[in-house]
Amino acid sequence: MTVYGSFPGARPRRLRTTPAMRRMVAETRLHPADLILPVFVREGISEPVAISAMPGVQQHTLDTLRKAAVEAVEVGVAGIMLFGVPVDEKKDARGTAGTDPDGILQVALREVRAEVGDELVVMSDLCLDEYTDHGHCGVLDELGRVDNDATLERYAEMAQVQADAGAHVVGPSGMMDGQVGVVRDALDSIGRDDVAVLAYTVKYSSAFYGPFREAVGSSLTGDRKTYQQDPANARESLRELALDLDEGADMVMVKPAGPYLDILAKVAESVDVPVAAYQISGEYAMIEAAAERGWIDREKAILESLTGIKRAGADMILTYWATEVARGLR
Repeated sequence: MTVYGSFPGARPRRLRTTPAMRRMVAETRLHPADLILPVFVREGISEPVAISAMPGVQQHTLDTLRKAAVEAVEVGVAGIMLFGVPVDEKKDARGTAGTDPDGILQVALREVRAEVGDELVVMSDLCLDEYTDHGHCGVLDELGRVDNDATLERYAEMAQVQADAGAHVVGPSGMMDGQVGVVRDALDSIGRDDVAVLAYTVKYSSAFYGPFREAVGSSLTGDRKTYQQDPANARESLRELALDLDEGADMVMVKPAGPYLDILAKVAESVDVPVAAYQISGEYAMIEAAAERGWIDREKAILESLTGIKRAGADMILTYWATEVARGLR
């Protein structure tokens, strides 16, 4: 037998011999506190509504939302991200339900804070797409284009009503230029410098959002390619990152997670603030669909996907499996 270099002295397989050995030398570990649960709360329903494209996920009533928040606390999940789903009759061109103190998201924020207090980091999606009759993330100009600066004015209002409703963290997700700075200023102007901003710094225009649009009852026609990032671009993400940090982001996010692990790694290597990644609806749906058909081992695939996101540099992961996985990790 030919001997090459230090072989057979160097045998990496020695550290893979048993489950206990592999656990001891693992470089990446998932913990319940790494996980954030995204949830949808829908106005005008008396029972939860299943989301067909996301098996196991539902649009909550206020009652079931409170129960989901309590369950998340019990298993050690770090946070909950709330998305509001208003009745269609309340959607309009400016998304006014999104800034109504009695809009569904603001009501839900108050309910969750009343239920769990500070035991869970309560986060709110700060975007207009759920509330506009055209489904875009901002207000439109006379030519039907998303008006960046007019949208920022609406985001400032949203930040303030969400903070008043009890959000610990607001997540401006519309990818408008300058959104983090405007939101930070709006919060500070009402004395809410205690509310953190989770910047959706890197948000790609992705085909994997498909199931999410059912989840929020989106009215969108067309696409969001003029404001969400082009999947072909990487350097652009670092430019967005620099801008968000300069504008006062407390935390930054990469979305989607799985298809953009290279971007996540670049962001994580470049910052000294916490980094989040959002494992989005399409990522969830693919694993669930494949598992349902017996093509993959569901539990192993879920953990592997989350471990890959953590290994790439995420400090926090938004995932629809947060509560289930946290329970298994305890």
